[in-house]
Amino acid sequence: MNAYADVSLFPRNAKPLTSYRKYWAARFGTAPFLPMSREEMTQLGWDSCDIIIVTGDAYVDHPSFGMSVIGRMLENQGFRVGIIAQPDWQSADPFKALGKPNLFFGVTAGNMDSMINRYTADRKIRTDDAYTPGDVGGKRPDRAALVYSQRCKEAYNDVPIVLGGIEGSLRRIAHYDYWSDKVRRSIVVDSKCDLLLYGNAERAIVEIAHRLAAKEPVQDITDVRGTAFVRRETPEGWFEIDSSSIDVPGRVEAHVNPYLMVSEQAKAQGETCAREDEANAVADAANAQVGAKVINFVPNPAFQGKGKLKVPPRERSVIRLPAYEQVKSDPILYAHANRVLHLETNPGNARALVQAHGEGHTARDVWVNPPPIPLTTAEMDHVFDLPYARSPHPAYADENGSHDATTKIPAWEMIRFSVNIMRGCFGGCTFCSITEHEGRIIQSRSEESVIREIEDIRDKVSGFTGVISDLGGPTANMYRLGCKSPEIEAACRKPSCVYPGICQNLGTNHTPLINIYRRGRALKGIKKILIGSGLRYDLAVKSPEYVKELVQHHVGGYLKIAPEHTEGGPLSKMMKPGIGSYDRFKTMFDKFSEEVGKKQFLVPYFIAAHPGTSDEDMMNLALWLKRNGFRADQVQTFYPSPMATATAMYHSGRNPLGRVTRTSESVDIVRGERRRRLHKAFLRYHDANNWPLLREALKAMGRADLIGNGKQHLIPTFQPLTDGGYTSARRKNSTATPTKGRVLTQHTGLPPRVNGAGKPSANVAKRKPNR
Repeated sequence: MNAYADVSLFPRNAKPLTSYRKYWAARFGTAPFLPMSREEMTQLGWDSCDIIIVTGDAYVDHPSFGMSVIGRMLENQGFRVGIIAQPDWQSADPFKALGKPNLFFGVTAGNMDSMINRYTADRKIRTDDAYTPGDVGGKRPDRAALVYSQRCKEAYNDVPIVLGGIEGSLRRIAHYDYWSDKVRRSIVVDSKCDLLLYGNAERAIVEIAHRLAAKEPVQDITDVRGTAFVRRETPEGWFEIDSSSIDVPGRVEAHVNPYLMVSEQAKAQGETCAREDEANAVADAANAQVGAKVINFVPNPAFQGKGKLKVPPRERSVIRLPAYEQVKSDPILYAHANRVLHLETNPGNARALVQAHGEGHTARDVWVNPPPIPLTTAEMDHVFDLPYARSPHPAYADENGSHDATTKIPAWEMIRFSVNIMRGCFGGCTFCSITEHEGRIIQSRSEESVIREIEDIRDKVSGFTGVISDLGGPTANMYRLGCKSPEIEAACRKPSCVYPGICQNLGTNHTPLINIYRRGRALKGIKKILIGSGLRYDLAVKSPEYVKELVQHHVGGYLKIAPEHTEGGPLSKMMKPGIGSYDRFKTMFDKFSEEVGKKQFLVPYFIAAHPGTSDEDMMNLALWLKRNGFRADQVQTFYPSPMATATAMYHSGRNPLGRVTRTSESVDIVRGERRRRLHKAFLRYHDANNWPLLREALKAMGRADLIGNGKQHLIPTFQPLTDGGYTSARRKNSTATPTKGRVLTQHTGLPPRVNGAGKPSANVAKRKPNR
């Protein structure tokens, strides 16, 4: 049993997913694939769709793809669901392909934010798209959620638009847009959607679908958690908390007078007390002896007769954020609004948020309800046990009828033989978007459900050779971890459970995960289970038994982890542990690898140009890399995703991890192409193309002593002929066997990757979504 999930306070306030009466169309049964054409609808006996999902990804019927999860969940509720995948957005005609939906259009940009999917951290257009057949770029528009919503309205103006997916989650309030370098309005306003669903939306979408099916007007659906919408004013009965300014002090509450006597209490109430004269006489005598002056505490007249201050109930409270017009022109207010939003992300205590957009007669409020209630273990099992085909739609098949050649979808290839065992992350890394989308509460599947999926892959997925490529989630080892106390968990407002150290209330028992590993690899036909998800190593070291199990049985030659940096300045802005945690984990990793005679490698990932990173910090990181023999082929430059805390730092130059004021801590922001290139160059100190830039920078920093031809030097004095360019390793298998005479690097010195198909896999879809 999952004790943590079963005792959680959250599910008690939510209607179970399986408790709804099914819609009448359930009589049509389960579709082998959700239809993408009228011909498929006819084969299923449908004359129309109740709901049509428009997505920027190719349709892969797998629980790792959002449109499939939502589609199958709605199908399970009895609705007829169609899919329009990657439509041509130049006109509204492709959005009419399945006819008019009876209830609503569900719109999503896809599994990744469309801007992050299309552009690099240097704002250069990518030529590939891992979520498109053939890895072809350009099959979705920029800001796809906006474009698709507009086209749906053009196609059928009277059909409600329900917007969802990570692109919507990251833009639910006014947000800094890295690509245009300005603050944009809430996506609710720009898309003109009727409802925005943020986060994992199974609970919300099921309730909304049933209410719309019951003929309830979409504008009346304003009480569903995890939704955002436009309204003109705060409804009656709500308590509005003004947090639109950082310069006005809040209400001053009266403090209890510790010296208030019974007689004074009586006097305050207009009465007298026989003890008063005696007390005054004693006081006068004492004053006469010592010459002291008595300090009298006087009740605040502003609170006379008003009684005790009552705090409004959270379920009827709404916090007013600074308006769009304010945060657009004032970066400090933007940082403040970002901080308030992040403080209201715990489903146990979050309040609604409201933010004004526009002025005068055009003014309207974007209202954001509290986050959705996390799914229970039983509900997670239900979601993952739905009848997924676990493959791309047949429309994408190549000339051989398969999906392994010219129409291969790299994102599907990456998760083809993997199993997702949990959702959420309580790490709180400021550069990551998981918190804004999936939340900090870990939602875990049962062991039985995970084992069933492994068996399904073994028995039903073509090309399986006995290797499960991953058994994880947003983080590999947070399965069934959570707060030891449900009451504390529901009341906590900390942004991270593991920073600056692991919370004393956090359970770190890895036994349930160890049991799944052991049971999974013991299944008949399973040769190996690898762990491909990123590992939280500061948690892992709390369980040496887990590290031993992982290292000795589930590492395929290399294991990726993400220290992100070595220096305290940037780490404190990332909310990541110090490099000492990495050293402790590496010691255990090496020890357990040696015990079984395996030569295995850690592959650490680092970020360049993160807010709070100085040039000296990057220099010290480069020196650490050289001392430890790492030569990074692939470099991650900080990418400001909408609404992330680090993005608020980038835009405002202030640190929203503490209270934001006009004089709050300033953050060193790495702006401009030259400085960002410099930080990236330090990570690739071994690349001769970077040496001229590094020499110039080291001299300017007063560290010319690091230029020389000895082992102690960072870069040499000589300069070989170079092309001055950089070729990314993302398009090739960076772990292929090195040729003779080739210098081994962090990647090329490792064994070839195994993807379960008997050949090295491409690394094209390995980048972390929205990191």
